[in-house]
Amino acid sequence: MTETQAQTVSFRSLSRGEAGKAMQVAVVIVNYRTADLTIDCLKSLEASGDIPRGSQVVVVDGGSNDNSVSLIGSAIAQNGWADWVTLLPLDVNGGFAYANNRGIEAVLSRFGEPRFFWLLNPDTIVRPNALSNLLGFMEARPEMGVAGSRLEDPDETPQHSAFRFHSALGELESTLRLGIVSTLLKHWCVAPPIPDRVTRTDWVSGASMLIRSEVLDAVGMLDDSYFMYYEETDLCLRSARAGWECWYVPESRVVHLVGRSSGVTVRNARPRRRPGYWFASRRHYFVKNHGWAYAMLADLAWIGGQSLWRIRQALQKKPDNDPPNLLGDFIRQAAPIQKARMAGS
Repeated sequence: MTETQAQTVSFRSLSRGEAGKAMQVAVVIVNYRTADLTIDCLKSLEASGDIPRGSQVVVVDGGSNDNSVSLIGSAIAQNGWADWVTLLPLDVNGGFAYANNRGIEAVLSRFGEPRFFWLLNPDTIVRPNALSNLLGFMEARPEMGVAGSRLEDPDETPQHSAFRFHSALGELESTLRLGIVSTLLKHWCVAPPIPDRVTRTDWVSGASMLIRSEVLDAVGMLDDSYFMYYEETDLCLRSARAGWECWYVPESRVVHLVGRSSGVTVRNARPRRRPGYWFASRRHYFVKNHGWAYAMLADLAWIGGQSLWRIRQALQKKPDNDPPNLLGDFIRQAAPIQKARMAGS
């Protein structure tokens, strides 16, 4: 049995566990040491008046080992949210995909299978009609499996939320950062210009992602092997291969406080050193979906583009906005080296 088949069986067995009356949408929010942000997110959900009657929100605490569970639990009690918000504390920090899956399982076992799952970051603030605009668009198009919101800064500046699948050429374009090459490789650019209208896309940000339950029936839940990053890309790729469409719906607007949850990506500042799990997730994505040979090709494209960029940066005295030690860390984590280590172990 393949990994995807195992995930599919797991979802289907759970979804049949309790019949119940099917709700329209269930929301899953994963908290990790961001209790204040999670509470603000819940407040925005309540203030939006946009949650269909009978819906449930499951807040999963991913083994924070701080006062998150106490703070969120108190907020649920004090604000009278207990009839629509459930807190699920986990003993371990298994990562973003792991925690979301435990939240999905909790929904299925306690409330039955909803028509849609809305995965929502804790560092988000929901604008009015964010959910209803996603739901309305998907309800009218049964071929749609996944839909994503327009993510934006508090001042309404849009963020990249709709992307193309990663490829070797896309890795070269993103690291080389040379205008003529980007023009030639525009169809492989992972982060194309931000659309201002409803657009079909390859994948959308997991910070606000609406998933039709039939997609999880068909392809399984998120892959627990990703600790953080690339898990939503992987799900959208599996969904596309199964015949489902993915769309970006800018009428659904969600404020995303970038980097406040993970600390990896920040705005208007140099990011901190890239953690090991980012490299591991990237490598897993390429190896799982395209094989070792292609993963090595993608790594060589990344390293080549980044090396040429570093030379241009030094010669032209361009500002360095990359994470510290990025090239060296990438080479140490690259697929050829990791495969050699696995062969020698």
